[in-house]
Amino acid sequence: MIAIALIVLLVLLFLSIPVAATLMALALFLDEFFSAFPLHRALGDVLWTASDSFLLIAIPLFILLGEILVRTGVARTTYETLESWLSWLPGGLLHANIGTATLFSATSGSSVATAATIGTVAMPQARALGYDERLFAGSIAAGGTLGIMIPPSINLIVYGFLTETSIPRLFAAGLIPGLLLALLFILGSALLCAIWPTLGGPKRHHTWSQRIGGLRHLVPVLTLFALVVGSIYAGWATPTEAAALGVVGALAIAAGMRRLNLRVMIEAIDGTMRTTAMVMLIIITSYFLNFVLASAGVTDDLNAFIEGAGLGPYGTLMMVILLYVVLGFFVETLSLMVITIPIVAPIIIAQGFDPVWFGILLILLIEMALITPPVGLNLYVVQSVRKRGVLNDVMVGAIPYVVIMILVAMLLVLLPGIALYLPSILG
Repeated sequence: MIAIALIVLLVLLFLSIPVAATLMALALFLDEFFSAFPLHRALGDVLWTASDSFLLIAIPLFILLGEILVRTGVARTTYETLESWLSWLPGGLLHANIGTATLFSATSGSSVATAATIGTVAMPQARALGYDERLFAGSIAAGGTLGIMIPPSINLIVYGFLTETSIPRLFAAGLIPGLLLALLFILGSALLCAIWPTLGGPKRHHTWSQRIGGLRHLVPVLTLFALVVGSIYAGWATPTEAAALGVVGALAIAAGMRRLNLRVMIEAIDGTMRTTAMVMLIIITSYFLNFVLASAGVTDDLNAFIEGAGLGPYGTLMMVILLYVVLGFFVETLSLMVITIPIVAPIIIAQGFDPVWFGILLILLIEMALITPPVGLNLYVVQSVRKRGVLNDVMVGAIPYVVIMILVAMLLVLLPGIALYLPSILG
């Protein structure tokens, strides 16, 4: 049955059917032939369970926060400031791409929004200064993935919702791996450009007065990060309340910059509604699919198979990692999460692994899926912003960053404390 479900899923996705419609169609197909309990009898209960959570309100609020920052140009001023501080390194603007993505991720929570925003700001400079566009575009796509690792993260909220894991602990756990990944992206870019200088553009020189003066442009992003994440760990706000505080802070920053107007608000709200509708439809239809899979006994069969195989904890973990790497080539990331987590997470937790740690490892694997073909969403986003050349260029440019992600995944397995240190000291 699992093989049949996977084949049907891939066929429907390759036919370009929307993800939510694909999940619902698959649920109805499996329900017709395999389910022991008809789905139509449980539609109301499943729909209520999938949507009746105060935590889910955080998703549109974090999306709105990011939309406001995108529409008011905060990313552009942040990019220019980081360029003045990082462009002396081999690779120049590559590091500004990654650094800006890191800071923007600390407020946006969305990889696609991060990649699109940084790409819009950065790509014109790559052409003007003679950068190798493959690596340049790859750095933007890879930097964008940090949006789902560095808190606040919509994907971490979804994981916490599906597994009933503490969101504050997940946010704390994602910070060090996210910053480590950003640092290794910068070091990897610098190493490549030191070996092959033609990959990078000319070094650009800035005075210390320009650098120090530009730091004021980082204040809005850092203030928002402190407001959102700080309010959670100080015990002043839940993640949902912190998201609301972030929206108020973003509005105040936009007003202070004199960029808050009716057009900005209409565009931000429209973008929020579209993205939220997509996310919630995927979550709800995935609940229908997971109900059918549970009714058909798939979870019990998988548990029995793993116990019978005698793989042990790390053997099971390696099998799950391989599963996500392979599925990441073909399945959109959010749908991949909501389809597999209710099945896979209990199996991994039963093997003795920490659910917070597994959440961070899972997000890292999802990040890889965002920049691996043929379905890597960030690759398409950057290519659409680039507006010339071929998609293969972006794919090739992302390869070094995929290698770095694999290395970080290995480090997380060998040294779980990378993810668990902050949650342990924050309690």
